[in-house]
Amino acid sequence: MFIASSLDGYIAREAGEIDWLFTDQDYGYTEFIAEVDTLIMGRKTYQQVLSFDEYPYNDKEVFVFSQSLQGETENKAKLINDDWQNFIEDLRQSNGGVIWLVGGAQTIHYFLKHDYIDELILSIHPIILGSGIPLIVNDPSVETVLDLKNVQNYNSGLVQLSYDLKKK
Repeated sequence: MFIASSLDGYIAREAGEIDWLFTDQDYGYTEFIAEVDTLIMGRKTYQQVLSFDEYPYNDKEVFVFSQSLQGETENKAKLINDDWQNFIEDLRQSNGGVIWLVGGAQTIHYFLKHDYIDELILSIHPIILGSGIPLIVNDPSVETVLDLKNVQNYNSGLVQLSYDLKKK
């Protein structure tokens, strides 16, 4: 997972806006995305990506977890509607590069609950939103121990934390 949050733990405003995210620097994204060949995201995140001026993942394999979207996508993204657990198990055992869990909150919750996240790179922006979509859904079953690998701070006030997640 490579994701950003506010200091108070929100990944987006209540309606999904991410206008508060810094775009003044790369913050390690270019190096990270170069290793990624597969992306997984939830429906709401995917729909937000489609609102960008240009679809940024044409050279990647993209899977969208959704119980409501059906049919073909506007790009090469593949919809995964059910049997997520078997799909993830098969994907994790296949040959390939890094799999990036892009978001959102419900998809992150599912992956945490099933112990499918190996690494978390969290960019904490120096802003308190007060409300929004939480990074981690309030659920004691997702309790996870993290092993800190790296801390990077930037002049903008952004702090990037890198963790390995210990298996339950």
